[in-house]
Amino acid sequence: MHHDSRATLLRLLAGVYLFSASSVAATGATLNDVYMSISKARFVDLTHSIGPDTPVWSGFGQARMTPAIDPATKRPYTIANDGFRTTYYEMVGQYGTHVDPPAHFDDHGTTMDKIPLKQMILPLIVLDDTPYLAKDPNHAFSLEDLHAWERRHGRVPEGAFVALRTDMSKDWESNPERFKRTPFPAWKLETIKFLYEQRHVTATGHESMDTDTTDKMESETYILKSGHYQIEVMANLDQVPVKGALIVVTWPKVKEGLGFPARAFAIVP
Repeated sequence: MHHDSRATLLRLLAGVYLFSASSVAATGATLNDVYMSISKARFVDLTHSIGPDTPVWSGFGQARMTPAIDPATKRPYTIANDGFRTTYYEMVGQYGTHVDPPAHFDDHGTTMDKIPLKQMILPLIVLDDTPYLAKDPNHAFSLEDLHAWERRHGRVPEGAFVALRTDMSKDWESNPERFKRTPFPAWKLETIKFLYEQRHVTATGHESMDTDTTDKMESETYILKSGHYQIEVMANLDQVPVKGALIVVTWPKVKEGLGFPARAFAIVP
């Protein structure tokens, strides 16, 4: 994309993120202009496909996806006989790329149906843990690592979605047993606390099935009990820039839901 077009798109995307008619108007653009610009951007899927063989924590077990049946005849619906077909899904909410709402760990936390819509489209920041993995394959992204990132790329913006790239997602289909390994590269608690308390980010995400490099789940507990959601088992973070993109993430509106497979994608200028 040409530099001028990229700059214009960034301004338009900022207007979309702020959800303000005045902010969009300040760019001299209409919402249709915003859409036309976005439609020319690059879209990157940050979500894994899921199926019965999807890697999952052993405490949950694999999903079952079977043809839905007519409760009266016990016969599966088919296009040939009924004009349609559909699937019955039986799986835990925390399956594949998924959202963890605060209520997942907090009796009084927000459930997934109550997370504000404005938190589903955010500036995307990607922190890259991969340079540290050659020396430490299970490196926990530290506060020192974050400060080094900010010296190079600037301060993490308030309200952002911050994702941790570890390239674990490359093992998702090719080597699922390795993907499920423990320990694994992930977050350090001090980094998570700094992002939420000092940088005031809105949400975080990562490629692994858990937030922490340890089995104490301290970082995940902190995030959810602080009223924030997270996205786990993200994909393709190597295909988006460290900053400048937007993330769009959504999930079914399950009443008082405690987690569900999510669909996340990046809009890249």
